[in-house]
Amino acid sequence: MTEAKKSLKRTLIGKVVSDKRAKTVTVLVERRVKHELYGKIVSLSSKYHAHDEKGEYKVGDMIEITESRPISKTKNWVVTRLVQKGAIV
Repeated sequence: MTEAKKSLKRTLIGKVVSDKRAKTVTVLVERRVKHELYGKIVSLSSKYHAHDEKGEYKVGDMIEITESRPISKTKNWVVTRLVQKGAIV
């Protein structure tokens, strides 16, 4: 009996802020957390470099990235799917 195995890899959803490099996109991931002492909701953000083999994701797109083996010095995430297409300006 084979069951669907839950992936141990982390997945994040963020916005593409740069697509200038070959096969790489820079993704801004924002999360909202409550401040420990003051209780105010603050927005924290992190940037990740993700592997985009075909170069199909553009600035403004919301995408999902998944943790992977190190691909380069700064890149250990892979784009898995498009969540929402960015607005054409």
